[in-house]
Amino acid sequence: MYYFASDVHLGAGDEQQSRCTERRFIRWLDMAAKDADTIFLVGDIFDFWFEYNEVVPKGFSRVLGKFSELTDRGVKIIFFIGNHDMWCYDYLQRECGVQIEYAPRFYTLSGRKLFIAHGDNMNIKDKPLLRFMNAGFRSKTLRTIFSWLVHPDLAMRFGKWWSNKSRKSHPKPATIDSLSFLIDYARECKREHPDTDYTIFGHLHLGHDHTEEGLRVIFLSDWTDSTINYATLDAEGNITLNNFS
Repeated sequence: MYYFASDVHLGAGDEQQSRCTERRFIRWLDMAAKDADTIFLVGDIFDFWFEYNEVVPKGFSRVLGKFSELTDRGVKIIFFIGNHDMWCYDYLQRECGVQIEYAPRFYTLSGRKLFIAHGDNMNIKDKPLLRFMNAGFRSKTLRTIFSWLVHPDLAMRFGKWWSNKSRKSHPKPATIDSLSFLIDYARECKREHPDTDYTIFGHLHLGHDHTEEGLRVIFLSDWTDSTINYATLDAEGNITLNNFS
C-alpha cells in the first residue's frame, strides 16, 4: 500500500496547537506504517524549515524520531519539498533516512503512472511577481548568502512570520473553484504524458477527488480541520481519498 499526505505545517500556531498537530501526525504515521510500502509526504510538512550547515530548527523531535524508526524498519518515506520547507538540504535524508524530492516527479506504482507535486509554482505564467519571488526563494546562491549573513535566530523569526502570512493567504474554507488552476495544469500534463493515470497535489489545503474523462486529480487536505484527507493506492492500482479523524 502507498500513502500520501501533505500540508501538516508542523510548528504552526502556538505551542499547544503545534504539539497537538505533531502527535496527530505521528498517529497517522503509525497507522500508515502497518501496511505501507512507501509513505509520500507531498510538501509543507513543516511550516518553516531552513538548514544551515551545522544548524537545523529546534523542535519536531517526535516526528524526526518517528521518521528514523520507520525507515530503520524498512518503510520508505519520500518527502517532496513544498513552498514552506523548500530549504531542505540533506539533514532529513542523512539523519532520518527520508528520501528528498526537490521537484515534481512521475512514479510508476502498482502498475499506474502517477504525477506527484506539491502544487506551488505551477501554472503561474500570468503572475510575474509570484514567479519572481519563487525564483528568488529557490536560488541556491541567495540561500547561501542568506545563511552567511543572517543569524539562525533571526532567520527563524523571519521564516515563521513569512510562513504564517503565506499560510493565511489560502482562503478558508477553500472552494472547489480555487483548485481550477492546478486542474488545468493536470490537463496539460495529461496531454503531454497521455499514459498518466493519476495526479496528486497538496498546497491548496482542500481534500478533493476530481474526475473527468481521462483525468483523475487527487488533492490532499491540510491538517487544521477535525477531519484530514489523505490518499492511498492499493496493490491493484486503485486510488482512494480517505478521512483521518
